[in-house]
Amino acid sequence: MAADNGERQSPWQLYHGPNLGYIQEQYEKFMSNPDEVEPGYRDMFERWGPPPSGADYNEAATGSGAAAIPSENSYQAMNPVYLKKVVDAGKLVRNIRTYGHLAADNDSLGLNRSPDTRLLEPETFRISKDDLKSIPASLIWEDAPSSVSNGWEAITLLKKIYTQSCGFEFSHVHEEEERRWLNRMAESGMAAKPLNTKERTALLNRLIEVEQFELFLQRAFVGQKRFSIEGIDMLVPMLDEIVREVGHNGAKHIAMGMAHRGRLNVLAHVLGKPYATIFSEFHHAPNKELIPSEGSIGISYGWTGDVKYHLGAHRSIKEGQTYETRLTLANNPSHLEYVNPVVEGFSRAAQDDRSAPGYPKQDFGVAAAVLIHGDAAFAGEGIVAETLNFKKLSGYQNGGTIHIIANNRIGFTTESSDSRSTYYASDLAKGYEIPIVHVSADDPEACIAAIRMACEYRHRFHKDFLIDLIGHRRHGHNETDDPETTQPLMYQKLRNHGGVAAKYADALANKGLITEEKLQEMKSAVLSVLQTALDGVKQDGGERRRTRNDEMSSKRRNAEADTSVPLQQLQAINAELLKWPEGFKVYEKLERILKRREGALDEGGKVDWGLAETLAFATILADGKPIRLSGQDSERATFAHRNLVLHDPQTGDTFCPLHRLPQANASFAIHNSPLSEAGVLGFEYGYNVFSPETLVIWEAQYGDFVNVAQVIIDQFIAAGRVKWYQRSSLVMLLPHGHEGQGPEHSSARLERFLQLAAEDNWTVANLTTSAQYFHLLRRQASILNTEDARPLILMSPKSLIRNPRVASAPEAFSEGAFQPVLEQPELGGEPEKVERLILCSGKIAIDLATAIEPGGADGEQQPDWSWLHIARIEQLYPFPKGDIERIISRFTGLKEIMWVQEEPQNMGAWNYVEPRIRSRAPQQSDVRYVGLPKRSSPASGFQEIYHFEQQRIISVALNRSTLNTKQ
Repeated sequence: MAADNGERQSPWQLYHGPNLGYIQEQYEKFMSNPDEVEPGYRDMFERWGPPPSGADYNEAATGSGAAAIPSENSYQAMNPVYLKKVVDAGKLVRNIRTYGHLAADNDSLGLNRSPDTRLLEPETFRISKDDLKSIPASLIWEDAPSSVSNGWEAITLLKKIYTQSCGFEFSHVHEEEERRWLNRMAESGMAAKPLNTKERTALLNRLIEVEQFELFLQRAFVGQKRFSIEGIDMLVPMLDEIVREVGHNGAKHIAMGMAHRGRLNVLAHVLGKPYATIFSEFHHAPNKELIPSEGSIGISYGWTGDVKYHLGAHRSIKEGQTYETRLTLANNPSHLEYVNPVVEGFSRAAQDDRSAPGYPKQDFGVAAAVLIHGDAAFAGEGIVAETLNFKKLSGYQNGGTIHIIANNRIGFTTESSDSRSTYYASDLAKGYEIPIVHVSADDPEACIAAIRMACEYRHRFHKDFLIDLIGHRRHGHNETDDPETTQPLMYQKLRNHGGVAAKYADALANKGLITEEKLQEMKSAVLSVLQTALDGVKQDGGERRRTRNDEMSSKRRNAEADTSVPLQQLQAINAELLKWPEGFKVYEKLERILKRREGALDEGGKVDWGLAETLAFATILADGKPIRLSGQDSERATFAHRNLVLHDPQTGDTFCPLHRLPQANASFAIHNSPLSEAGVLGFEYGYNVFSPETLVIWEAQYGDFVNVAQVIIDQFIAAGRVKWYQRSSLVMLLPHGHEGQGPEHSSARLERFLQLAAEDNWTVANLTTSAQYFHLLRRQASILNTEDARPLILMSPKSLIRNPRVASAPEAFSEGAFQPVLEQPELGGEPEKVERLILCSGKIAIDLATAIEPGGADGEQQPDWSWLHIARIEQLYPFPKGDIERIISRFTGLKEIMWVQEEPQNMGAWNYVEPRIRSRAPQQSDVRYVGLPKRSSPASGFQEIYHFEQQRIISVALNRSTLNTKQ
């Protein structure tokens, strides 16, 4: 279809602007189907060939080559078809950046379905190779390398960048500066700077160590589970690189969290746990036929112990004289992702300087968090979203967490299509604007490049970064499992899929960087170290079992601390608490309430619950001990009794009196938390474990909401000490009490905490006076960072907060101490007459006290209560057996000990206290229960029913005629 260049002049010179564009459109139709254009145009195209392109027109107009950038005037004269081609080429560039990850070469097993990548092709936009060649590269890629001159070269290079081993997802990052930086890092090669020969050799050696460790365990301990790292071997070198990069950036602490997959390898090679110690744990593992699920009980620190692939470790790494970094791998149960908030708490505690009054001073650079997730767990476990939500919250942010999804493409035996609704395992992170890189675990240098980008991003922007490490799982869920029963096709492919160490060795050999002799030498050296360690374990019979010792004793030894505070000091503190900054206005109604506290510590005054708490905080700060308090609405408290952060109604400014308290010698952090229980409680637990000198308090909005955090309670708070020798003094404030509010606002599930109480693992209390609360908080502060440190579980009040019977006289603070058992002061004066002893705890004790107090019409005879005595058990665990025994022994004529509670019989404290009371009851005394019958729900939700049932309980308890009768 050659053009006729005879004597006649081409007609195309007569067409300009829109007319030329129209002719070009007709020509495109002609090329597709000549019958679609009019015969006249068809004849012209057959005779004269194609009309001039935009590039030809530009060259004629400017006298320069196709790559020349048109001047402003030539742009105005340029035909619209060319402009459209430029615009469409720009759209193609955007699509490559946005969707290039769909075509990335990171599925080494070919398990994924072929994605639709038409959005990455020029043909989708009707752009030809010649069209792209006619466009200067700078028009569609402003940061194009100098070696790239036109659009075709630009598109070709961009597709190569965005579809190799790394797939980049950055388009969901809304901050323009961050997104441009991320794209530049991917496109400029900064993050993928080639490793030098020394680095490559070291990387290969590490991969050999990782691989040979797993193979050695397989041979030495046949059939024992280890949850092998094989298939994602690169995780270990990637963690090594994080330690180097973050350490060089100044971090003194790196906190890591992961599940059991690959944990032994990480412990050995990143945390430096000796091979001999790990082999010893295998040596003591139980019979795999009898105990198929777990292994190695009793090896670890603690008294109960845990399996070897749940254990954590610490290590300090020093690189010359430049920096020293302490690594911490958190202990974690098989609840997979629940370690995430704990590690976030570790890193925040490391970053906070709590030495001065006010909020702690935070330094993001001091510490970093690294979380290794499972692909199925990241998408499936709600705790992941709760933890990601900490990213920008002032009370919880830590300057950026580096996330790695150890993506072995399978959850236990579940295919990805059955375990998530998203395309990628990482898609949840998009909602939090976290940059994502999908990288093949079979490309070591791409993995290192991804880590360097992540570390640089965190250092520059102080935000999270996620790497989706796409590999496989060499064995089944564990090494005793046959995976081909559920994934036959995957494991048929894996038979012919070599390990990454061998592949990388071949790649280096092809580049002339390593010889076969050197490779064998490296393997032999690794195997020699492993064998020597195993021989040593065999020689000593594996006697590396850690035994209990005096330091690990579960019994408390310290004498009761003096928690009283001189009255003058309390009065001075109280006066300071009622001073606001000049010009600061307090909400009028609240100001009146707070001003009532002015005379609370004077003679005849009373200190209510809220003031007692604030005075406890203030005196603890005066002792130089920092405090951190968080929870939903904790700044004012759910029941508006605290109000430690005041708001100016005119300016919106805030002020916390404890931040400007002259007596304070440490920081006070108070934060309203997100609507999360498991995530926030895990965070506070981690914060406390890392900073044991800090009084860390978590408050539930209602005690019932603690149900959502049951995993954190069961696995960490209740058992962390005996499983992992991990000390905590965390305080949990759980509003508890039946007041007719219904099933979800009545019970903090006291029975569950008492059921978990063993081995002196915590303190469980249910208090009835403000002074008791004051002294218990101060007692808790006195055991911080000691062997006596234990969590404190407190059933805190609701309606009792403002009940005058709970308020205490000033001398109870300046002279008193915490009492595990309180006796009703008006009763028991004549011990020989007492026939019924009522034992109770918490709010019901106040209801009983209200019922027996003097009252009624003038001259009305008051009941004779000489037959009755009431004792409140304020500390339920550890059970105050000595106090109870002394009380019982006073009443020689005792006929009955009655436990009274407002909770249903199968809830509350009854099942816990019954055997303890019965074993101490005199032979002639009956032990009885009075309360609600057994129920499946804590409360009815109907006020009239509540009042009826409560009145019945009180009536039976205080009715002498019910002595020794069955209910």
